[in-house]
Amino acid sequence: MLGKFFKKPADDMNGRVPPGQTLTTRFPVLTYGPTQHYRPADVVVRISGLAQERSFTWADLLALPQTTLTYDIHCVTHWSKLETTWTGVRATDLLELLQLDPAATHVMQHSVGGYTTNLSLEDFARPENLLAHTFGDQPLDAEHGGPLRMVVPHLYFWKSAKWLTGLEFMDRDQAGFWERNGYHMRGDPFREQRYDDDA
Repeated sequence: MLGKFFKKPADDMNGRVPPGQTLTTRFPVLTYGPTQHYRPADVVVRISGLAQERSFTWADLLALPQTTLTYDIHCVTHWSKLETTWTGVRATDLLELLQLDPAATHVMQHSVGGYTTNLSLEDFARPENLLAHTFGDQPLDAEHGGPLRMVVPHLYFWKSAKWLTGLEFMDRDQAGFWERNGYHMRGDPFREQRYDDDA
């Protein structure tokens, strides 16, 4: 029984719903460890690794172009939420300000509390990816990663790090927290890349 907040879609809704997912009208909270609480004024995103080191404060990020996008999100725990709206800084706009070493091929996201998750540079450098601070028309709740989180909608949502503190550019793929604990290195929901032995 799925319950009143989850329902099995009759079909893939013209390719919008990945296999194995149920739809929810809620926004479930799934986090390893405690919810992190800190003020927007304390936000600092540090750029490191194969990039010229620099930091972006909350004020720096708000001074950049702000973009609002609506898209579907998919969790590895089998729920999908359609038509979610986020506001923040495009990853591509941030990248324009960075000086990357040509050897950089991957990015490790770092979070308050020590959480990490990896992306290829190709998966990171997409115009729909946001360093997001607003969900709907409200500041992002701490439970959902506020004040600032990544949103990478084309991959399972564990790849969208909550409470973002850093982006480390690397010359090879390295496992983050869940990847070290058996999750897939990429996490494409449409290929059901949930675990490290999935295609």
